[in-house]
Amino acid sequence: MATIAMNGATVAPTERRPKDWLLIISSVVCALVALLAAVGAFIAPHSPNQTDVLAASLGPSGQHWFGTDGIGRDIFSRVLYGARISCAAAGIIVLGSGCLGTALAIFSAWSGGWVDRALNRVLNVMFAVPGILVAVLASAVFGAGFWAPALALTIVYAPFYARVVRSAAVRECAMPYVEGLRLAGLSSWRICTRHVLRNVLPMVLAQATIAFGSALVDFAAVSFIGLGVQPPTSEWGLMVADGRAEILSGAPQQSLAAGVCIVVTVVAFNVLGDRLSARHGVQR
Repeated sequence: MATIAMNGATVAPTERRPKDWLLIISSVVCALVALLAAVGAFIAPHSPNQTDVLAASLGPSGQHWFGTDGIGRDIFSRVLYGARISCAAAGIIVLGSGCLGTALAIFSAWSGGWVDRALNRVLNVMFAVPGILVAVLASAVFGAGFWAPALALTIVYAPFYARVVRSAAVRECAMPYVEGLRLAGLSSWRICTRHVLRNVLPMVLAQATIAFGSALVDFAAVSFIGLGVQPPTSEWGLMVADGRAEILSGAPQQSLAAGVCIVVTVVAFNVLGDRLSARHGVQR
């Protein structure tokens, strides 16, 4: 490796890290999905609920890029509108569970002792409960819709953050700088929020990226079985369910379009989360 002489000293140039194309491509796809979710309702060529029985179950064309469903609604427009609801639900689940799980993890690591052991046992019990089952029960009790499964999944996803963040928080709390801050008279709240949280935040963000895809699938599954978002609202999981009857009649475009959107989004966020996790040493 070539060296550079500077003021009599020999300095080795810094090696350039090769580009991570998986990280770049997944980031672009995730950014595109977020952009479509934000502005899709403004660029949709048709109203998502506008019906035309004379144009039912049409294939892709210049007027209807993804074709039409069984009652003549434009599938492309419904996909754009559905991106907003699907991504909003996943975002709420990830944000809520991330805040709750991170707070529990830092509190557990900072308290230690019996508090840490008790919280770990509670979290281990919660790991055994399937998230989709809790969402279905919440929808059955509080009624089908957007908020019941979203809030239920928020609670179910919190332990996954807590498991990842706690190990990092324990290491941070044992660092010499934390003891120095204690001796300097800083409060526990200030140390945890301004120092420990800031140092574990990269792991939280990496876990959030992974959890986004899982949350989107779980919320879509609840809508698919009829306990989530209700018709005629556009939502990807509901669109897959609505298109089942059309598949047998030779018009799979509605289920296919929504299903591809779900798969592409989940894969992109999972790949992005895996690459970020590898960079920050997050153990899944």
